[in-house]
Amino acid sequence: MTTAPLRKDAARNWQRIVEVGRRLVDEGTPIQLNDVARAASVGVATVYRHFPTPEALLETVATPGLEALVADAERALSGGDPWTSLCDFLFAAIDAQIADASLSPVFAAAVNALPHTTELKQRLSTLFGQLLDRAHAAGVADPNVSQADMVPLMCGVAFAATVHPATDAEDRAAAARRYLTVLLEGLHTRAP
Repeated sequence: MTTAPLRKDAARNWQRIVEVGRRLVDEGTPIQLNDVARAASVGVATVYRHFPTPEALLETVATPGLEALVADAERALSGGDPWTSLCDFLFAAIDAQIADASLSPVFAAAVNALPHTTELKQRLSTLFGQLLDRAHAAGVADPNVSQADMVPLMCGVAFAATVHPATDAEDRAAAARRYLTVLLEGLHTRAP
């Protein structure tokens, strides 16, 4: 089912609402739809018409980042070396989570507000599983470490970097990459 395109004024309102949502996420301010309406200079009903819940707005803000991660995973999967492909994707994933504050809460949510978010997260999970399976099959990743193990470990790396006493985003990104390197060293198996 396709939806009709938004009228120009509705499209402008939608864009303003998303921009306010993005700003709030970047500031670390919880999304409250009444506050979003005020900041976007639109009526509360307009915000609720486009985004019935704060989670729907958060997921909309996160969508470009999720789509970029899917593209990163697809690119990594087309790479030749299974270990390099897995590492490239995991570094892209950690960089994205550190750069985009909307991604971690969307990944952590048990339930998605938007069907498109569900599709993107499922696609990402499938692609990551394929990358890890390739690394296992090539004998370069510890076969005892599963995808179910890697997901909370990656969340831990992102969390550790965000609580790291960094002075700026660049320091947090560097810390995240160091922590991920330690994790990958533990995952990597080498021929005897």
